[in-house]
Amino acid sequence: MIDTRHRRTALLIAGCFFMEMLDGTIVSTAAPQLGAALHTAAASVGLVITAYLLTVATLIPLSGWLTARFGPRRILLGAIALFTLASLACAASGSLGVLVAMRVLQGVGGAMMVPVGRMIVFGRADKPDVPRLMAYIVWPGLVAPVLAPLLGGLITTYASWHWLFLINLPLGAAAFAVAWRLVSTGPQQSPPPLDWAGVLLSCAGLAGLTWTAHLCSGTRPPWAAAGILAALSALVLAVAARHLLRTRHPLVNLRVLATPSLRASTVGGSLFWTVVSAGPFLMPLLFQEVFGWSAVKSGAVVLFVFVGNVGIKPATTGLLNRYGLRPLLLAGGVCLAATMVAFAFVTAATPVPLIAGLAVVSGAARSVGLTGYSVLSVSEMPPERMNDANTLSATLSQTAAGFGIAVATVALRLGGTVSTDPDTSYGVAFAVLAVITLLAVADAARLHPATGDAVRRRPAPSAPPVQAVEPAEAVEPAEATGRP
Repeated sequence: MIDTRHRRTALLIAGCFFMEMLDGTIVSTAAPQLGAALHTAAASVGLVITAYLLTVATLIPLSGWLTARFGPRRILLGAIALFTLASLACAASGSLGVLVAMRVLQGVGGAMMVPVGRMIVFGRADKPDVPRLMAYIVWPGLVAPVLAPLLGGLITTYASWHWLFLINLPLGAAAFAVAWRLVSTGPQQSPPPLDWAGVLLSCAGLAGLTWTAHLCSGTRPPWAAAGILAALSALVLAVAARHLLRTRHPLVNLRVLATPSLRASTVGGSLFWTVVSAGPFLMPLLFQEVFGWSAVKSGAVVLFVFVGNVGIKPATTGLLNRYGLRPLLLAGGVCLAATMVAFAFVTAATPVPLIAGLAVVSGAARSVGLTGYSVLSVSEMPPERMNDANTLSATLSQTAAGFGIAVATVALRLGGTVSTDPDTSYGVAFAVLAVITLLAVADAARLHPATGDAVRRRPAPSAPPVQAVEPAEAVEPAEATGRP
């Protein structure tokens, strides 16, 4: 059973996850205001977002080694403090260069907070408790990208852009105070020497892919340069994978992918995370650019995705315990794909309550699917390899989430080549997201039906009913009586 301290620790990490994801998405709303305040083009502000995502994606692999070297308490407290102070420095920035540098510092803190927190939570958890603990941690990451458009719209409409970063100060202070009380020092470990070749190769490859995503999401992407950079990044990552599989003490242990559940979570979960990130990015663009809605109205309707996230969350663990992981992943994927198809046909004439209803269903599907994939990643992993599995899973999910915006942008431009009608362009983009989701569904369909049963908490079988016993002479066998 989950004790009170363990539950509070999981909620603490959930708060850190919320703060990290909110900070990574809320800035996009204020690009024009930031550009004007910093005397630069609004398109250049995209570097503020990319610098943060790039830093987080490239430094997550280091979190496992640093935790083993310095202990989870030190790393978590240091990460929260760095993230909070860097947020204050972002708000005080007077130029684009300074703001980008401070965003890099924020990314250093963000890269350590959640992976290290997950290690703390799952390091001492029993397998049947994993689904509920994962539900605590995952839903804030789903909520943040949904709240960001509304919150960013309100801040940029009624306050200054500085509050996009100042909002982290009370959140960070509260998280630091709670972590100081809850997180214990833990046993000191002696990790192997740091795999510097793995650090350089992995960071270079992930940084290249993240920068490729930034190039693709620009107003006029340099497709040739993006293609060359993507190819080089893939080559570097291939060399990194070869090194990590051969070295004795790798930075990221790819051998854990031999576990089928983690391998399935890596493939399907990355596809699912891409769509989860891309959907809330496309929705406000459709509502504002095509329907002509205000930023506040657009954000308020997107907020119904949050309603679906929260509404289904109390039932997620029960559904998993009753039906298992495979049916849960299939149902979540099919429902998410169906809502993406439905959004492809939404127009300005569609009733707002119907659009809100689609957002609720989409939010519920996102919540069910991501909880399922997160549980799947650790469902069959032995405790001694949980650190390796957690580091790999966190790295890939963060990279996939960062790629979501680039995928949405490319899909939108693909729609523009099909038709000049904006409705059709967005329809094609949502259809592309539906196809990506169905690829995740196809991968989930290949899972064994018993996958993840180790984390299911099934009700104890009821005792058979007590039957009345007949008198002894009526049930005695013939041999006992001596009669034929």
